[in-house]
Amino acid sequence: MKELDVLGVRVEMPTNSPIVLLRERDGQRYVPIWIAAPEATAIAYAQQGVEPPRPLTHDLMVTVIEALGRKLERVQITELQDGIFYAELHFDGDVVLSARPSDAIALALRSATPILTTEDLLDEVGVTMAVEEEDEVERFREFLDEVSAEDFESSAGGGDEEGRP
Repeated sequence: MKELDVLGVRVEMPTNSPIVLLRERDGQRYVPIWIAAPEATAIAYAQQGVEPPRPLTHDLMVTVIEALGRKLERVQITELQDGIFYAELHFDGDVVLSARPSDAIALALRSATPILTTEDLLDEVGVTMAVEEEDEVERFREFLDEVSAEDFESSAGGGDEEGRP
């Protein structure tokens, strides 16, 4: 298993589709996942440490998990099938639940849980870019400014995790 870091969320132009970009922790492959706007906001809030006056859905989920005495041990991006990414939530006690990657990522960020994937999935959908750490965010922005969903259609289906372009 390879650990992934969340680099950020941006809007891909000209379609105005939100995208979350993951990067393998000890490598140069990136995984772009098109997501819906509410989940993009949830991920961005978690990364920026925004605490709304009332809990949002993902905040509530983390609270419920903790209140039930459970622990989210890891999030795994499992596969890409027909242009749709799939993920799993792995809890203590060998409990595994299917989830959308955007929801899984939002929960992982709020609970400091590792996000993992397989080498095979990285080989299938990973985009390689040589990037220096200090310029990573700026290069991510440049990458998203130049990329379109069609660039990933052959390997990543070109749609968001719900199958939308």
